[in-house]
Amino acid sequence: MKRTKRFSTFLLSLLFAFTLVNAQEISTEISGKLVEPSGETVIGANIYIKGTTIGTVSSLDGSFKFSTTLSGEQTVVISSVGMATIEKTVTLSGQPKALGTIEMESDAVGLAEVMVFADVAIDRRTPVAVSNVKPEQIEAKLGAQEFPEVLKSTPGVYATKQGGAFGDARINIRGFDARYVAVMINGVPVNDMENNWVYWSNWAGLSEVTRSMQVQRGLGAAKVAIPSVGGTINILTKTTDAETGGTLYLGTGDNGYNKIGVTLSSGMTENNWATTFSLARSSGEGWVDGTQFESYSYFLNISKIINDQHRIAFTVFGAPQWHGQRSSKMFIDVYKESRINDTRYNSDWGYKNGQVYHISRNYYHKPKAILNHYWTVNDRLSVNTAAYVSVGTGGGSGPLGDPKFYPSVGTGDEANKYYNSEYRREGLADIDKIVDENIAAGPLGSETILRNSVNNHFWTGFLPQVKYKMDLVTISGGLDLRYYVGEHYREVDDLLGGEFFMDAGSNRNNPYNDAKVGDKVAYHNDGIVGWVGGFAQAEVVYGDLSGFVAGAISNKSYRRVDYFNYFDPDLKGQFTINDTLVSQYYNDLLASTGGTSAFENALELEQISDWYHFIGYSAKMGANYNFTEQQNAFFNIGYFTNPADFRTVFPNFTNVANDKAPNEKVFSVEAGYGFSNPWIAANINVYRTTWKDKARVLTLRGSDGVDFFANLTGIRALHQGIELDMKFRPIEGLDINLMGSVGDWRWTNDLENVPFFDNNQVKVDSASVYIKNIHVGDAAQTTAALGVNYELLKGFVIGVDYNYYDRLYAAFRPENRTSSPEDNGLNENPDSWLMPTYHIVDANIRYKFKIGDINATLIGNANNLFDVEHITDADDGPDHDWKTSQVYYGWGRSWRVALKVQF
Repeated sequence: MKRTKRFSTFLLSLLFAFTLVNAQEISTEISGKLVEPSGETVIGANIYIKGTTIGTVSSLDGSFKFSTTLSGEQTVVISSVGMATIEKTVTLSGQPKALGTIEMESDAVGLAEVMVFADVAIDRRTPVAVSNVKPEQIEAKLGAQEFPEVLKSTPGVYATKQGGAFGDARINIRGFDARYVAVMINGVPVNDMENNWVYWSNWAGLSEVTRSMQVQRGLGAAKVAIPSVGGTINILTKTTDAETGGTLYLGTGDNGYNKIGVTLSSGMTENNWATTFSLARSSGEGWVDGTQFESYSYFLNISKIINDQHRIAFTVFGAPQWHGQRSSKMFIDVYKESRINDTRYNSDWGYKNGQVYHISRNYYHKPKAILNHYWTVNDRLSVNTAAYVSVGTGGGSGPLGDPKFYPSVGTGDEANKYYNSEYRREGLADIDKIVDENIAAGPLGSETILRNSVNNHFWTGFLPQVKYKMDLVTISGGLDLRYYVGEHYREVDDLLGGEFFMDAGSNRNNPYNDAKVGDKVAYHNDGIVGWVGGFAQAEVVYGDLSGFVAGAISNKSYRRVDYFNYFDPDLKGQFTINDTLVSQYYNDLLASTGGTSAFENALELEQISDWYHFIGYSAKMGANYNFTEQQNAFFNIGYFTNPADFRTVFPNFTNVANDKAPNEKVFSVEAGYGFSNPWIAANINVYRTTWKDKARVLTLRGSDGVDFFANLTGIRALHQGIELDMKFRPIEGLDINLMGSVGDWRWTNDLENVPFFDNNQVKVDSASVYIKNIHVGDAAQTTAALGVNYELLKGFVIGVDYNYYDRLYAAFRPENRTSSPEDNGLNENPDSWLMPTYHIVDANIRYKFKIGDINATLIGNANNLFDVEHITDADDGPDHDWKTSQVYYGWGRSWRVALKVQF
C-alpha cells in the first residue's frame, strides 16, 4: 500500500516537472523597436496581446521586450498617444519573435509632410542639440504657466512671465533674447519683420493646437536665412485628425481662471477630405493686480488628398485677446513699502468711477493663414510650397500728457496727491481726481489722457521648396519671399472727462490738433520690409555617418513712410489764409523750392524714404556618426551675417536712414555626444558662439534738440557653455529627467572714441563704451532641473519638477555704459547687479479613466508649490545693486484643474 502511494507521488511529481518544462518550452519572447517617421524613438507606447493584459511599454530607446506562454496565432497591439494604432498578427511557437523596427504613423493627416517642410531635426541623424516636447507634456505641465515656460526645463533656456500678465512671457536661449531665437510655426517664420521680436500674446492659443514642439539650440536645422543665433523653436500645430470625433476641455483655477474649449474632426471622408476645428475661451483676474484678461483662440485645418501625388492643406489660426499689463518695473523698496508690501503690486492700473481701469492694456489679433501644397513627383523628387498671409490689428494703452498716473512724480504732498487710498490697496493712481481736473480745464482740453499705441500689419510670404533624393545624397533648395507693411500710430483712447486733447506740433500737416477719441496723435508712420532669400542644402547619409552642407542668402529691404514729420503733398491745396500759420508755412516752402513742381517733388521725397537694402548670408555644415545603436556624436559649425533691424536703420524716428549700419557677424561651433539604452538616455554638448558688430546705435542729443547717432561697429560678445540632459527609467512606470547647463556669456571689448555723425555724415562728437568682461544680462547663466513622473496606479500619474536658476545678471543696454572704470575709481568695468538665486517646484497629476465608452483625463497643476518669493527680471541700476535696480517679481503659488473628454 505504501509502495503504491509512493509510486503515485512519484508519478505526480514527474507530471508536474514535465508540465514546467513544457511550459518553459512554449514561452515566447516578443521584441522590437518603435520609431516615428522622423526617426525619433517612441517612448512609453503600450504593446500588448489583444484580449489580454500581457504586454509592456516601450523603453527610452524605443525598444520593447516581453514574454508570454500563449501559443498559436495571436494579435500584438501597439498604441501610443498621437499615433495610429498598429495590429500585427504573429504565430507563437516557443521561438523568439523579433518584430524588428516598426515605424508608427501619426494619427493625423499630413503631419509627416509638415515635419519635412518644417525641417524637424531627426534624432541620431541631424547634427544639432535638440529637445522635443510632446502635446501630453504640454497638457500636463502648462498649468498656470505661459506657453514658452513649458520649455524652462530645457538646457540653456530661461523663460519668464516678465510683468506677469497673460501672454507677456519671454524666452532666452543660450543668453540670446527673442530677436535671435527663430520661431517657426509649421515651417513658417513668425518673428516680427521690423525688429525680430516674438510677442507670445499674439499666439496665446498655441497650447490648444500644438502637436509637437522642438527646440533646436544653436544654429538649428532650418534652411531659411533666419536669425537663429540662440536657437530655433519649431512648433507644429495639429493638422487634421484621421478619425471622426472630438474633445471637450473644461478648466478652472485660482484668481478667477476659467477655460472652455472644444475640438471637432470629420475624419477622412470617402472623397478624401478631412477637417478639424478647435475653439477655446480663457478668462481670469490674473495673479498680478490689475491683469484681468479674456482670450479666444481658434484653429481650422482642411486637407484634401487629390491623388497619390498631390495633397493640399489649408490652415488658419489666431487668438484675439486683451489683457491688463504690469509694464513698469519698480524698485524692491516700492514692493516692500508698508502701504503695499506685496509682490503682486502693479502701478499700471486703478479705479475709475468704482470700476477697474487699466492704464496699461494690450489688445491684439494676429490671425495667420497658410496654404500648403505637397507634390510627390516620383520616388526621388518632391516639391512642397507654402503661401501665407497674416493681418495683425491691435496695440497697447498708456498715459499721454501731464504725468499724473504715477505717484512717484514730484516730492512731498505733490508726490502723494494722485494716490488713492479708498480702495483695497494703496499705491494706485487716483484716476477720478484726474477726471475732475480735466473737466475743470474746460476749453483748455484734457491735461492727461489714455492713448493707444497701435501697431497694425499686413504680412505675406511664399516658400517653395524642392527636394531630390539620390542613393546617398539628398539635394534641397528653395526661395523665401516676404513682404511686410507695419502701420504705427497713437490714437486717443479716453479723454478722461475732457473735451479734447491738444496735440500741438506733432503733425506738420495739422499743427493744432484738437484730438477727440479715435484721432491720431504723436506719430503716424509705416515700416515697409521686403525680403528675398534663397537657400540650398546637400545632405549625405552613408551607413552610420550623416552630414550636411547648407547655405542661404537674403536681401532685406527697408522703406519708411512718415505722415506726421513731413508735409503731405495731397493736402497742400487744403490750406487757406484762414489758418495763417499753416498757410505761411506752406507758402515759405513753396517759395524756397522754386514753384509747384519742385514743391511736390520735395514733399514726395521727404514723406516716403528711399529703399535701403542689406544683404545677409549664412553657411553651415555638420555631421553625426552613430558608433553603435547606443552611442553617437555630432558637430556643427556655421557663420552668418544678420542685417540690422528697422530701428537701427531708422534710429531717429525720421526718414533719415542709417544706411551704413553694419551687418551682425556670428560664428558658432558645437559638438555633442549621446548615449541611450532601454533605461537611460543622455546627451551632453558644448558650444562657442562669437558675435561681432552686434546691432547697437548710440544716440546723442545736441543743444538744439537734434539727435546724432553712432554705429557701435566692432562691439563683440562671446557665448559659450556646456549642456546636459538625461532621462532615466529605473523601473516601469517611473521616469526621471535631469538637466543642467552652465554658460559663460560676456561682452569682450570696450569701444574707444566712437564717432557721431550728423545727417550729412559730418563728425560732430565722439564717445566711448565700456563693457569689456561684463556678463551678458537678462538670463540665468546656470540652470538645473529635476523632474519625476510616476504612474502610481494604472492611468494615474504624479509629476514633480524642480527648477534652479543662478548667475542671473540684471539686463542693461551696452550703449549706455559710457563711463570708464577710472572715472568711477575702479580697476575694471563693474558687472551688472547679480540677482538672487532662486528655485521653483511645480507639481501635476493626470488621471485617465472611462466614462462609459468615452475616454477622459483629469489634470491638476500647482505651480511654485512652496510659494517661493523670487525675482525673475531686472533692469540694472546706476549703482549696480538691488537698491537702484528695478525688478519684476515672479508669481507665487497658483493652481489649475481641468477635465478633458474625448468622444
